[in-house]
Amino acid sequence: MSEQTLTTLEHSAAFPGLAYIYAVVSRRAGGVSIGINLNTNSACNWRCIYCQVPGLTRGAAPPVNLDRLDGELRTLLGEVLHGDFMARRVPADLRRLASIAFSGNGEPTGSPQFDAALKRVGAAMRDLGLTAGPRLVVISNGSRVARPEVQAGLRTLSSLGGELWFKVDRGTAQGIREVNSVHLSPERVLDHLATAATLCPTWVQTCVFALDGRPPDARERGAYLEILTEARRRRVPLRGVLLYGAARASHQPEAHRIGPLPAGWLEALAREVEALGLVVVATP
Repeated sequence: MSEQTLTTLEHSAAFPGLAYIYAVVSRRAGGVSIGINLNTNSACNWRCIYCQVPGLTRGAAPPVNLDRLDGELRTLLGEVLHGDFMARRVPADLRRLASIAFSGNGEPTGSPQFDAALKRVGAAMRDLGLTAGPRLVVISNGSRVARPEVQAGLRTLSSLGGELWFKVDRGTAQGIREVNSVHLSPERVLDHLATAATLCPTWVQTCVFALDGRPPDARERGAYLEILTEARRRRVPLRGVLLYGAARASHQPEAHRIGPLPAGWLEALAREVEALGLVVVATP
């Protein structure tokens, strides 16, 4: 493996010799996160303009070699837990195993082996004594939750004590199209969110940033808050909302258009979300 020190500004999934498993230092997790990449072909059904995946394409995940994934996960976890990985690769103040996350280079629920991979990860965590921590997380755009095979995986995730981070970046169809490059109505997003939250513990995750020097406008901001308000009206059992900025460089053609938010903007949005009665974790 490369001896490069991990940082919160670089989330490269390239660990020499490993196809499915990698490690990052995560701002949001507050430590080391072991990543699981089911989309080794860098294909996704969305194309978010802030995405850090180089060479991202539209498409489905390829078949997964579950035995290799299992072996890679156990090997890297062994180095993290019992070897000198932390001392060699991680800044001193972040030397804790915070999470194991299905994320990688595309939508993880797009893999036909999503449920099977979750079961392998759950078994590895049990065998290594990790059932009480770290967090097991699936980071998803939520677009496939109506599919029976994805619902099976989310039930498995729940049984393992894990949680879903469900992407809601914008509140209007136009905003969703501009940021996520998909045609999707806010009503459909809300329906998917409600379905997901009945299957497993679910957080909303939202990436906000300035586009062409401007943060989301009042209409977009209001529509986003309306999705959360309607979720509360429907009694959707959300764990809370994860707000974060685009701190790492995009590898999409729109990268030059993406910039930091004005000072205090994220905190102000967090207060508005909290006023709806939701827990908020904000990470600039």
